Amino acid sequence: MSQSLFTTARFDLPHVTEGDKLHRLLSAALKSRIGNSLPVPEAVTPAYWNSSYFGLDQVKIFQDATREEQQQILHLCSNALLEEAYFVEKAGVGYMAKMVMLAETTEERMLYGLFAADEATHLAQIRPFLGDHDPVATRDRFLELLAEIVEMEDKSVLIFVIQVVLEGWGLSHYRHLANDCCDRELTQMFRGFLDAEARHHSTGVTLCDRHPLTPQSQSAIVETLTSFLQMVQVGPQRVVQAIAQVKGDLSRPQQIKIFQELDTETHSASRLQLLRSLLRSDPTHSIINHLEERGSFTPYPPEQCVF
Repeated sequence: MSQSLFTTARFDLPHVTEGDKLHRLLSAALKSRIGNSLPVPEAVTPAYWNSSYFGLDQVKIFQDATREEQQQILHLCSNALLEEAYFVEKAGVGYMAKMVMLAETTEERMLYGLFAADEATHLAQIRPFLGDHDPVATRDRFLELLAEIVEMEDKSVLIFVIQVVLEGWGLSHYRHLANDCCDRELTQMFRGFLDAEARHHSTGVTLCDRHPLTPQSQSAIVETLTSFLQMVQVGPQRVVQAIAQVKGDLSRPQQIKIFQELDTETHSASRLQLLRSLLRSDPTHSIINHLEERGSFTPYPPEQCVF
Protein backbone atom coordinates (compact mmCIF):
# COMPACT_ATOMS: atom_id res chain seq x y z
CA MET A 1 0.00 0.00 0.00
CA SER A 2 1.36 3.43 -0.92
CA GLN A 3 0.91 5.55 2.20
CA SER A 4 1.20 8.79 0.24
CA LEU A 5 -2.07 8.00 -1.54
CA PHE A 6 -3.94 8.42 1.74
CA THR A 7 -4.51 12.08 2.52
CA THR A 8 -6.35 11.68 5.84
CA ALA A 9 -4.25 9.26 7.90
CA ARG A 10 -0.93 10.44 6.37
CA PHE A 11 1.19 7.94 8.26
CA ASP A 12 4.16 9.13 6.17
CA LEU A 13 3.83 12.78 7.21
CA PRO A 14 7.27 13.81 8.54
CA HIS A 15 8.11 15.72 11.72
CA VAL A 16 10.12 18.94 11.73
CA THR A 17 13.36 19.13 13.70
CA GLU A 18 13.39 20.36 17.29
CA GLY A 19 15.10 23.57 16.24
CA ASP A 20 12.35 24.44 13.76
CA LYS A 21 10.20 27.42 14.73
CA LEU A 22 7.04 25.38 14.14
CA HIS A 23 8.28 22.86 16.73
CA ARG A 24 8.77 25.64 19.28
CA LEU A 25 5.30 27.05 18.59
CA LEU A 26 3.73 23.60 18.94
CA SER A 27 5.58 22.97 22.21
CA ALA A 28 4.30 26.25 23.60
CA ALA A 29 0.73 25.41 22.56
CA LEU A 30 0.97 21.93 24.10
CA LYS A 31 2.13 23.37 27.43
CA SER A 32 -1.26 25.02 27.84
CA ARG A 33 -2.85 21.56 27.69
CA ILE A 34 -0.37 19.24 29.38
CA GLY A 35 2.23 21.49 31.01
CA ASN A 36 5.83 20.29 30.98
CA SER A 37 4.92 16.63 31.41
CA LEU A 38 6.49 15.21 28.22
CA PRO A 39 9.34 12.80 29.07
CA VAL A 40 12.75 13.01 27.40
CA PRO A 41 13.05 10.37 24.64
CA GLU A 42 15.38 7.48 25.45
CA ALA A 43 17.91 6.23 22.91
CA VAL A 44 17.01 2.64 23.80
CA THR A 45 13.44 2.14 24.95
CA PRO A 46 12.63 -0.52 27.55
CA ALA A 47 9.98 -3.22 27.32
CA TYR A 48 7.02 -1.47 28.89
CA TRP A 49 4.94 -4.65 29.39
CA ASN A 50 6.08 -7.96 30.89
CA SER A 51 5.82 -11.48 29.52
CA SER A 52 2.52 -12.30 31.24
CA TYR A 53 0.76 -9.40 29.50
CA PHE A 54 1.48 -11.02 26.12
CA GLY A 55 0.95 -14.57 27.39
CA LEU A 56 4.60 -15.34 26.73
CA ASP A 57 5.05 -16.83 30.21
CA GLN A 58 3.02 -19.79 28.87
CA VAL A 59 5.07 -20.24 25.68
CA LYS A 60 7.84 -22.84 25.89
CA ILE A 61 10.04 -21.46 23.12
CA PHE A 62 10.07 -18.13 24.99
CA GLN A 63 10.75 -19.81 28.33
CA ASP A 64 13.67 -21.72 26.82
CA ALA A 65 15.13 -18.64 25.14
CA THR A 66 18.14 -16.82 26.56
CA ARG A 67 17.49 -13.77 28.72
CA GLU A 68 18.74 -11.54 25.91
CA GLU A 69 16.36 -13.18 23.41
CA GLN A 70 13.48 -12.83 25.85
CA GLN A 71 14.20 -9.12 26.22
CA GLN A 72 14.37 -8.71 22.44
CA ILE A 73 10.99 -10.42 22.01
CA LEU A 74 9.42 -8.33 24.76
CA HIS A 75 10.86 -5.15 23.26
CA LEU A 76 9.41 -6.00 19.83
CA CYS A 77 5.99 -6.73 21.33
CA SER A 78 6.01 -3.56 23.43
CA ASN A 79 7.22 -1.39 20.58
CA ALA A 80 4.48 -2.76 18.30
CA LEU A 81 1.87 -1.58 20.82
CA LEU A 82 3.40 1.89 21.03
CA GLU A 83 3.78 2.24 17.27
CA GLU A 84 0.16 1.19 16.82
CA ALA A 85 -0.97 3.86 19.32
CA TYR A 86 1.23 6.45 17.58
CA PHE A 87 -0.24 5.72 14.14
CA VAL A 88 -3.81 5.51 15.47
CA GLU A 89 -3.51 8.96 17.06
CA LYS A 90 -1.81 10.32 13.92
CA ALA A 91 -4.72 9.06 11.82
CA GLY A 92 -7.07 10.47 14.47
CA VAL A 93 -5.78 14.01 13.92
CA GLY A 94 -6.60 13.73 10.21
CA TYR A 95 -9.95 12.03 10.84
CA MET A 96 -11.15 14.71 13.27
CA ALA A 97 -10.05 17.46 10.87
CA LYS A 98 -12.05 15.76 8.13
CA MET A 99 -15.10 15.56 10.41
CA VAL A 100 -14.82 19.31 11.11
CA MET A 101 -15.46 19.81 7.40
CA LEU A 102 -18.35 17.32 7.35
CA ALA A 103 -20.10 18.78 10.41
CA GLU A 104 -23.76 19.71 9.99
CA THR A 105 -24.13 22.08 12.96
CA THR A 106 -21.91 24.64 14.64
CA GLU A 107 -21.81 22.54 17.81
CA GLU A 108 -20.74 19.46 15.89
CA ARG A 109 -17.97 21.41 14.18
CA MET A 110 -16.81 22.79 17.54
CA LEU A 111 -16.78 19.31 19.08
CA TYR A 112 -14.68 17.87 16.28
CA GLY A 113 -12.31 20.83 16.52
CA LEU A 114 -11.78 20.00 20.19
CA PHE A 115 -11.43 16.30 19.38
CA ALA A 116 -8.70 17.10 16.83
CA ALA A 117 -6.82 18.87 19.63
CA ASP A 118 -7.23 15.76 21.82
CA GLU A 119 -5.68 13.57 19.16
CA ALA A 120 -2.82 16.02 18.53
CA THR A 121 -2.09 16.10 22.26
CA HIS A 122 -2.13 12.30 22.51
CA LEU A 123 0.23 12.06 19.53
CA ALA A 124 2.67 14.45 21.20
CA GLN A 125 2.52 12.46 24.44
CA ILE A 126 3.20 9.10 22.77
CA ARG A 127 6.20 10.21 20.67
CA PRO A 128 8.81 10.36 23.46
CA PHE A 129 8.12 6.76 24.49
CA LEU A 130 9.15 5.58 21.03
CA GLY A 131 12.69 6.71 21.67
CA ASP A 132 14.80 8.83 19.34
CA HIS A 133 13.08 7.75 16.11
CA ASP A 134 9.70 8.50 14.57
CA PRO A 135 7.93 5.75 12.62
CA VAL A 136 7.25 6.93 9.07
CA ALA A 137 5.68 3.84 7.54
CA THR A 138 3.84 0.69 8.54
CA ARG A 139 2.84 -2.57 6.90
CA ASP A 140 0.59 -3.58 9.77
CA ARG A 141 -2.70 -4.94 8.40
CA PHE A 142 -4.88 -3.19 10.97
CA LEU A 143 -3.25 0.18 10.39
CA GLU A 144 -3.51 -0.22 6.62
CA LEU A 145 -7.22 -0.96 7.05
CA LEU A 146 -7.60 2.09 9.30
CA ALA A 147 -5.97 4.28 6.65
CA GLU A 148 -8.47 2.95 4.10
CA ILE A 149 -11.45 3.48 6.40
CA VAL A 150 -10.73 7.15 7.16
CA GLU A 151 -10.67 7.84 3.41
CA MET A 152 -14.31 6.78 3.04
CA GLU A 153 -16.82 9.41 1.95
CA ASP A 154 -19.91 8.07 3.72
CA LYS A 155 -20.12 10.04 6.97
CA SER A 156 -22.42 7.50 8.61
CA VAL A 157 -19.93 4.71 7.95
CA LEU A 158 -17.05 6.83 9.26
CA ILE A 159 -18.81 7.64 12.52
CA PHE A 160 -20.08 4.12 13.14
CA VAL A 161 -16.81 2.31 12.39
CA ILE A 162 -14.32 4.84 13.76
CA GLN A 163 -16.09 6.33 16.75
CA VAL A 164 -18.64 3.74 17.83
CA VAL A 165 -16.62 0.58 17.18
CA LEU A 166 -12.92 1.46 17.06
CA GLU A 167 -12.96 4.24 19.70
CA GLY A 168 -15.08 1.99 21.91
CA TRP A 169 -12.52 -0.77 21.40
CA GLY A 170 -9.75 1.76 22.07
CA LEU A 171 -11.22 2.63 25.46
CA SER A 172 -10.87 -0.97 26.62
CA HIS A 173 -7.48 -1.35 24.93
CA TYR A 174 -5.94 1.76 26.51
CA ARG A 175 -7.35 0.80 29.91
CA HIS A 176 -5.65 -2.60 29.69
CA LEU A 177 -2.40 -1.03 28.50
CA ALA A 178 -2.46 1.34 31.47
CA ASN A 179 -3.33 -1.28 34.06
CA ASP A 180 -0.57 -3.69 33.03
CA CYS A 181 2.18 -1.25 32.10
CA CYS A 182 5.47 -1.41 34.01
CA ASP A 183 6.23 2.31 33.59
CA ARG A 184 4.48 4.87 35.82
CA GLU A 185 4.63 7.75 33.31
CA LEU A 186 3.30 5.64 30.46
CA THR A 187 0.55 4.29 32.70
CA GLN A 188 -0.54 7.82 33.58
CA MET A 189 -0.45 8.81 29.91
CA PHE A 190 -2.82 6.04 28.80
CA ARG A 191 -5.16 6.69 31.73
CA GLY A 192 -5.18 10.34 30.73
CA PHE A 193 -6.44 9.36 27.27
CA LEU A 194 -9.59 7.68 28.59
CA ASP A 195 -11.83 10.72 29.19
CA ALA A 196 -11.20 12.08 25.70
CA GLU A 197 -11.71 8.67 24.06
CA ALA A 198 -15.00 8.27 25.97
CA ARG A 199 -16.21 11.65 24.63
CA HIS A 200 -15.27 10.70 21.08
CA HIS A 201 -17.11 7.39 21.43
CA SER A 202 -20.25 8.82 23.05
CA THR A 203 -20.46 11.54 20.38
CA GLY A 204 -20.37 8.84 17.74
CA VAL A 205 -23.18 6.93 19.46
CA THR A 206 -25.26 10.15 19.73
CA LEU A 207 -24.80 11.05 16.08
CA CYS A 208 -25.64 7.50 14.96
CA ASP A 209 -28.87 7.63 16.97
CA ARG A 210 -29.85 10.84 15.17
CA HIS A 211 -29.08 9.54 11.67
CA PRO A 212 -30.38 6.01 10.95
CA LEU A 213 -28.11 4.00 8.70
CA THR A 214 -29.18 3.42 5.10
CA PRO A 215 -28.97 -0.10 3.63
CA GLN A 216 -25.97 1.05 1.60
CA SER A 217 -24.20 2.31 4.72
CA GLN A 218 -25.00 -0.90 6.59
CA SER A 219 -23.56 -2.96 3.76
CA ALA A 220 -20.33 -0.92 3.75
CA ILE A 221 -20.05 -1.27 7.54
CA VAL A 222 -20.51 -5.04 7.34
CA GLU A 223 -17.76 -5.37 4.73
CA THR A 224 -15.39 -3.16 6.71
CA LEU A 225 -16.03 -4.86 10.05
CA THR A 226 -15.67 -8.31 8.47
CA SER A 227 -12.09 -7.40 7.58
CA PHE A 228 -11.39 -5.92 11.01
CA LEU A 229 -12.94 -8.79 12.97
CA GLN A 230 -10.91 -11.31 10.98
CA MET A 231 -7.77 -9.67 12.34
CA VAL A 232 -9.08 -10.36 15.84
CA GLN A 233 -10.18 -13.89 14.97
CA VAL A 234 -6.66 -14.94 13.98
CA GLY A 235 -5.26 -14.28 17.45
CA PRO A 236 -2.08 -12.52 18.64
CA GLN A 237 -0.18 -12.56 15.36
CA ARG A 238 2.28 -9.85 16.42
CA VAL A 239 3.47 -11.94 19.36
CA VAL A 240 4.21 -14.91 17.11
CA GLN A 241 5.92 -12.62 14.59
CA ALA A 242 8.11 -11.19 17.35
CA ILE A 243 9.19 -14.68 18.39
CA ALA A 244 9.99 -15.57 14.77
CA GLN A 245 11.97 -12.36 14.30
CA VAL A 246 14.25 -13.26 17.22
CA LYS A 247 14.31 -17.08 17.02
CA GLY A 248 14.26 -17.39 13.24
CA ASP A 249 11.63 -18.83 10.91
CA LEU A 250 9.13 -21.03 12.70
CA SER A 251 7.69 -24.19 11.17
CA ARG A 252 3.94 -24.58 10.87
CA PRO A 253 3.82 -27.09 13.80
CA GLN A 254 5.86 -24.67 15.93
CA GLN A 255 3.48 -21.81 15.16
CA ILE A 256 0.43 -23.94 15.94
CA LYS A 257 1.96 -24.94 19.26
CA ILE A 258 2.65 -21.29 20.14
CA PHE A 259 -0.94 -20.31 19.34
CA GLN A 260 -2.13 -23.20 21.50
CA GLU A 261 0.09 -22.10 24.39
CA LEU A 262 -1.17 -18.52 23.96
CA ASP A 263 -4.73 -19.91 24.29
CA THR A 264 -5.59 -18.02 21.14
CA GLU A 265 -9.29 -18.98 21.04
CA THR A 266 -9.96 -17.64 24.54
CA HIS A 267 -7.81 -14.58 23.80
CA SER A 268 -9.79 -13.77 20.65
CA ALA A 269 -13.23 -14.76 21.97
CA SER A 270 -13.21 -12.15 24.75
CA ARG A 271 -12.23 -9.41 22.31
CA LEU A 272 -14.81 -10.46 19.74
CA GLN A 273 -17.56 -10.36 22.35
CA LEU A 274 -16.50 -6.87 23.40
CA LEU A 275 -16.67 -5.74 19.78
CA ARG A 276 -20.07 -7.35 19.37
CA SER A 277 -21.35 -5.40 22.38
CA LEU A 278 -20.24 -2.13 20.75
CA LEU A 279 -22.68 -2.65 17.87
CA ARG A 280 -25.65 -1.60 20.04
CA SER A 281 -26.02 1.53 17.87
CA ASP A 282 -27.43 -0.81 15.21
CA PRO A 283 -31.01 -0.98 16.57
CA THR A 284 -32.24 -3.35 13.86
CA HIS A 285 -29.34 -5.76 14.58
CA SER A 286 -28.91 -6.03 10.82
CA ILE A 287 -25.14 -5.50 11.05
CA ILE A 288 -24.76 -8.00 13.89
CA ASN A 289 -26.90 -10.57 12.07
CA HIS A 290 -24.88 -10.29 8.87
CA LEU A 291 -21.60 -10.59 10.77
CA GLU A 292 -22.87 -13.61 12.70
CA GLU A 293 -23.91 -15.27 9.42
CA ARG A 294 -20.31 -14.84 8.25
CA GLY A 295 -18.99 -16.34 11.48
CA SER A 296 -17.16 -13.10 12.29
CA PHE A 297 -17.57 -13.44 16.05
CA THR A 298 -16.08 -16.95 16.18
CA PRO A 299 -12.36 -17.13 17.00
CA TYR A 300 -10.13 -19.25 14.79
CA PRO A 301 -8.54 -22.41 16.22
CA PRO A 302 -4.70 -22.43 16.29
CA GLU A 303 -4.51 -24.39 13.00
CA GLN A 304 -6.30 -21.57 11.16
CA CYS A 305 -4.17 -18.82 12.69
CA VAL A 306 -1.10 -19.94 10.73
CA PHE A 307 -0.86 -18.63 7.18
